[in-house]
Amino acid sequence: MQKIRTAMLGTGFMGIVHTDAIRRLGNVEVAAVAGSSDSKAKAFADQLYIDRSTGDWESLLKDPSIDAVHICTPNALHAPMAKIAIANGKHVLCEKPLTMTSGEAKELLDAAEARGIVHATNHNLRYYPVVQHVRQMVASGELGEILAVQGTYSQDWLLYDTDYNWRIEAEHNGKLRAMGDIGSHWMDMIQHLTALPITSVCGELTTFHKTRKKPKGSVQTFSGKTLSPDDYEAIPIDTDDFGAVLLHLGDRARGSFTVSQISAGNKNSFRFEIYGTKSGISWNQERPDELWIGHRNSPNQVIVKDPSLLIGGAAGFADLPGGHSEGYDDSHKQLFKRFYGRIANRSNPIDYPTFADGLRGMLLLEAVAESSAKRGWVDVNL
Repeated sequence: MQKIRTAMLGTGFMGIVHTDAIRRLGNVEVAAVAGSSDSKAKAFADQLYIDRSTGDWESLLKDPSIDAVHICTPNALHAPMAKIAIANGKHVLCEKPLTMTSGEAKELLDAAEARGIVHATNHNLRYYPVVQHVRQMVASGELGEILAVQGTYSQDWLLYDTDYNWRIEAEHNGKLRAMGDIGSHWMDMIQHLTALPITSVCGELTTFHKTRKKPKGSVQTFSGKTLSPDDYEAIPIDTDDFGAVLLHLGDRARGSFTVSQISAGNKNSFRFEIYGTKSGISWNQERPDELWIGHRNSPNQVIVKDPSLLIGGAAGFADLPGGHSEGYDDSHKQLFKRFYGRIANRSNPIDYPTFADGLRGMLLLEAVAESSAKRGWVDVNL
């Protein structure tokens, strides 16, 4: 079998994560990387042993030897890069949020569908084996009718006013930061698991640090904690540190969630709870192999990931036996495996989030922003 040749666009934290996960597939080669400059691209290529590097991403996307691309750049570049990739017949896997606006997302979806391009939005958090077990539980009726959902996605990497990243700046990230970066994951997950759409939202967005101290040099995501005062300059901030949302899910269910990047002690605490008329479940990404199952009239349970005991098709999302943890990097591998499986064989199911999911995510984010601005409920037109 001939290997699929892919190009990595972006040389930051997510570029490394994507490259490592792609290489675990076996049938895909990371053939090239494009960065914001020749020097950054070369440093990334040297670090990860990629043969080709360039600071000219547009020329790379026009190379006929490249079959697919991964877009792991600041959000403002997602749409222009994806448009050129699609125009040149490349299959596209893009980080979330998919674009800066729902209009851009719709344009990408239409273009990809018209060209027969395989397209994916990187909502990798769907792909923990225990999470897929939850999806099967809901689908089989084990929870009953869904009544309530709640949870949080909390981090602390932007707790101090000296913490900085490109995501802070609306020019590169869009108007929503915590909500766009991690709230998009939470909303995608709850709809994926329940098969119910979020139909209305009432949200509030808060910026605690109105001013932050920006490093004078570049800083990779989740790093930059050891700089000295002379390394900063103060700039105003207008993106959210924290957000809270009430929501309607489907016809009857209700829920709420918070997102935060200033919650001390939470490194990557993505938690959701789903309660139905028969039972409830609770899951925390920081303990990914464990699932709490709650009952009204019998003892509660905690189960641990074991593919031989997962129900329905959930076992197919685990590659290791029980007692062998599968985490964040494995969730990317599972999504990528399905994306590239579809490229290799178009009869394979579309068992991954597409640009349609990315468009739905943008419509939800815009509704949350509108709700916060008007301080009231907003219906979501999906």
